Amino acid sequence: MFCLCVFLQLAALERQIFDFLGFQWAPILGNFLQIIVVILGLFGTIQFRPRYIVVYTVWTALWVTWNVFIICFYLEVGGLSKETDLMTFNISMHRSWWREHGPGCIRRVVRPSAPGILDDYSYVSVTGCIIDFQYLEVIHSAIQILLSV
Repeated sequence: MFCLCVFLQLAALERQIFDFLGFQWAPILGNFLQIIVVILGLFGTIQFRPRYIVVYTVWTALWVTWNVFIICFYLEVGGLSKETDLMTFNISMHRSWWREHGPGCIRRVVRPSAPGILDDYSYVSVTGCIIDFQYLEVIHSAIQILLSV
């Protein structure tokens, strides 16, 4: 159990770092709660606190559901679109960090065509990625599900 909790913590921490780099606030909040609840679950298991174990069990079901939603979001299942600002609570235009920094990606900033327009993420050209960013996000979520189950 302890070893599994360590892997859960490391996976959540790794995901938290990349979500912070992409300013994706919804996943940041979920990852933070995951880290806290895993600590409580570990404590509840060691000290045999049934309420903590129940909280951990309920949270694990919610965590798996959240990761299934992220997989559906990035694969654009149903009416979901990865181009929306849903992961940032519609407060910014930031996207997944992997969009521009994935393995093999060549990032090139394209100058805006009209003078006076501020540089933003819409003027970044990314080519040559070995694996598309949405599949990296799906892999991260799948790993979280596997560790949780």
